[in-house]
Parts: sequence; C-alpha cells; structure tokens
Amino acid sequence: MYTRCLVCATPFEPNQELEHAPHGQRLAFDPTRGRLWVVCRTCRRWSLLPIEERWEALEELEKLATDKATLLSQTDNIALLRHGPMEIVRVGRAQRTEEAWWRYGRELASRRQKWNKLGLAGTVAAGAVVAGGWAAGGISIFGAWLVMGHGSDTLRDGARWLRFGSSAWRGDQACEACGHRFRALAYRDRASLGLFPTDETGQVELVARCPRCGHYREAGLHLTGDEADRTLRRILAYHHFAGASEKRVFKASRLIQEAGSPQDLTRIVVRNGKRLGDLQRTGGIALEIAANEATEQRLLEAELAELEAHWRREEELASIIDGELTPLPVLEQMRRMVTGGKN
Repeated sequence: MYTRCLVCATPFEPNQELEHAPHGQRLAFDPTRGRLWVVCRTCRRWSLLPIEERWEALEELEKLATDKATLLSQTDNIALLRHGPMEIVRVGRAQRTEEAWWRYGRELASRRQKWNKLGLAGTVAAGAVVAGGWAAGGISIFGAWLVMGHGSDTLRDGARWLRFGSSAWRGDQACEACGHRFRALAYRDRASLGLFPTDETGQVELVARCPRCGHYREAGLHLTGDEADRTLRRILAYHHFAGASEKRVFKASRLIQEAGSPQDLTRIVVRNGKRLGDLQRTGGIALEIAANEATEQRLLEAELAELEAHWRREEELASIIDGELTPLPVLEQMRRMVTGGKN
C-alpha cells in the first residue's frame, strides 16, 4: 500500500483501525465500484490504491463505517463520517440509523458527569476546611454549615466563570428609543433575553430590554444573523453548564426528530417569541443541540461540496485506470465480495 501521496509525496499518517489499509487518516471508498483512495491532508488529492490491495481493506472500511463511525453529514452522493481521528468519505449515502445531532447530545450528557464531579470535589474541599477550622477552634457551627452548604456551588460557579467569563456578547449598539449604549450582554441577564423567529429558516433574533427606557421589542438590544447565532450558542452552553441526564437528552433528541430538522425545531420552539427563562428544560436542551447542529451543518455542506467535486474528478480517472488495467470479470467479482453479492 502507498505510504506517500502520489501527487505531493507527503507521507500518509498511520492509522490503528484498519489492518489492510494502515496508512492515512482520511480515506474515501466506493463499495459499489470497488474504489479505495487515501486522501492527502496537504494537497487534498486522492491517491487510488492498486486494485489488488483493495478488497480486504474495502470490507474493513465498510464495516467500520457502518458499525462504529459517526455520521457527520451527507448528500445524495457523498457521506462524511468520523471514527476517532479517522475521517471516512463514503461514496453513496451512509446506512446509519444514528443522526448527527446525537453527537452533541452525548456531549451534554458528559457535562452532567463533570458537574457531579465538581460538586463532589467542592464538598470534599469544604469538608477539609471545616475539619481544619474545627480542630483549630476557629469556626462555629453556623460557619461550618455555611461552608458545607456552599462549597460545591462555589467550585461550580468558578469553573463556569473560567470557561465562559461574564459576558456572552460584547460590542457597541445603541437603543433606538433613548440612545443607551449596549457594550455587553451579561450571562446573569439571560433569563429575560427574548428569542424571536426571523425570515431566515432556523435563525433567531435575540432581544434584550433597554435598562434606561425599558423598551423591549421596538428598541433595546437586537442581535441578528451570525452574531445572534454565536451569542445564542454561548448563552445556551452557559445556561446548561450542568449538562443533562441521558433520559432528558433522549427526549430532546426526539423533539428534533419529530420536528423534522434542527432548523424546524428552532422555528417551533421560538414561535411567536419567548424569553429564555420561559423555555422548558427539555425544550432548552433541544434548542442548544439544534443550534449547534445547524451551525455545523452549514460548515460541513461547504466541505461536502468540495469533496464531491474531488470525487467526480478522481472517479473519472479511476474508471480509466481500472478499465485499462483490470479485466472486467475480476472487477465484478471484487464488487460482489464487498457488497455481499448485491447487484
């Protein structure tokens, strides 16, 4: 198997997942036509593997893509998947039951575990302080109760501040009614933040009440477009710093599935406008998953378009190479081995 790119000679990174294709962290394959490429991360060109080295690697890759890999995004012709550090480009739609938004849901579930660990660490630290103070005679019963009752919260609040800071947005915007200058949007004011739908599918307008004149919908602070999207995702991550149980994540994911798409879920949740503090817990979790998934999908769509253009060019070249170097009966036999005898 090739160990370097055929175009720029850059060495392919080793991978630990495939016995018969041990080089390359991004591989592309077409199980129907029996093609297998290693994609160079430097020049982004595809190196077609010799036909005699493909079929066992193709079987491995198809099994990995079907059983273990996470689907990132797909079009009618290309699916992009990931397993650990490996990225897999599968020609044709991936047969995956798992939707991409489950990935962020699992991250929310892991936050819950970290939150619980912070609480335990805070309690242990508070207990140590109380024990030391009690032994030295420098702490009262009330003081001990106060320290023990707030130790875990203090550690959690500190961890959240270190990660997010104090403001979700910083800029310079004036209230249209009174001219008050908004310089920042603090996380502590998030409950009163208004979420309103826009003409753009899946987009949200963020509205904060003016502290001087009290105007809200007609004036105050208005964030739209990418600025609103970034701010909303930061606020939701801060708001749900404690994460969520697997049961709640499952319910939130079901809401997205029933809505049809992350964009549709966002439109339904903020229909007619809502304050962030009025969102139900499950709806808020679903909104965070949907907001992050929609943003990631926009980035992946651009990458998929580039991958599809590369595939079309490389497929044309591969069909010439395979047609010239390999008898057609051998190609058909290999294709049937990889696809399980399907026509």
